This record gives sequence, structure tokens and C-alpha cells, in this order.
Amino acid sequence: MSEKRMVAKQAPRFEMDAVMPNKEFGKVSLEDIMKEDKWTVLFFYPMDFTFVCPTEITSMSDRYDEFEDLDAEVIGVSTDTIHTHKAWINTDRDENGLGDLNYPLAADTNHKVSEEYGVLIEDEGVALRGLFIIDPEGELKYSVVNHNDIGRDVDETLRVLQALQTGGLCPANWKPGQETLNV
Repeated sequence: MSEKRMVAKQAPRFEMDAVMPNKEFGKVSLEDIMKEDKWTVLFFYPMDFTFVCPTEITSMSDRYDEFEDLDAEVIGVSTDTIHTHKAWINTDRDENGLGDLNYPLAADTNHKVSEEYGVLIEDEGVALRGLFIIDPEGELKYSVVNHNDIGRDVDETLRVLQALQTGGLCPANWKPGQETLNV
């Protein structure tokens, strides 16, 4: 089975039901974020009420202001329903819940978006930990997918987002504020 390259192409468009930061049900779509001329940080996680997932989801939420300052919208996605998402959000963090979140959690219940982004574990009906950064024109600029046992690093996500936004060539170990390479 060969995987198709997605980076440097138009990202698959999506519209999903979601639990919004105000805890109401709504919809999120890539087109809407693009209309606002914003970047999209789309991350998939396997399922609600698990152990690694809340550490990532709450870490992203705690640092949401930094994403907002970079004109980026964050969307978390699993194949769970919006009702399960809401129950998890309404559970306190000290009880393995999420508590209040600063960005939407979307429900990919038909697995379409997970499949289009290449993160669906078909026989389990859950997503791998995939993270995608999409520019305001809808081009997929960054993609990383890893095993579900390992949580992601918010610092690295922010670093990559800032590197992409420089529009320049960023060397290995580049940090925000450093020079890009001149060609």
C-alpha cells in the first residue's frame, strides 16, 4: 500500500460537528478558517477518556493564546461523538477530564476526515496522533503522525508554525527570533 504525499498540496477540506470553547455545539470548517486568513493547526487523537490524550489537549489549550497571537486556529479531532467530547470537557482535569478548553473539539464520527488525512486505524475506528499545519491559502505545510503511545510537544508545534510563517529557510534547530538562511 503506498501513501500519497499530502505536504505542499491543498489540504483536504473538512466540516465537522464540534464542541466549541463556550461548550455549545457548533461546526468547524477549514474554509471558514481560510476566510479569516488564519493558519490551521489540526490535530487528531485516538479517543476521549484516555490517559495520554488529555495531557496533549489541555497543554494545547493552556498555550492557546500563543497560537492566537500567531493567527492560528487550533482544532482537536477524534472519532468520538460531540456528546462524548462534551462529557469529557465537563469533567474536571483532576478527574482525568479536560475542563474548559480554548478551542473546539471536533467529532469525525464517520471517519471521513481521519481517512482523508491518512491517520485512521481502520480496524479500530480511531485516529493515530496526527498533527497538520495548514496555511491561510489551504496548503498543507506540515504533517507529522506518530504512535498513539507518545504525546506531542506543544513547544515544537509552535516552533514549526513560527518557522513556516517566516517564509524563509530555517536551518536545523532554528528557534523563533533567529535568522533564517540567506540563499
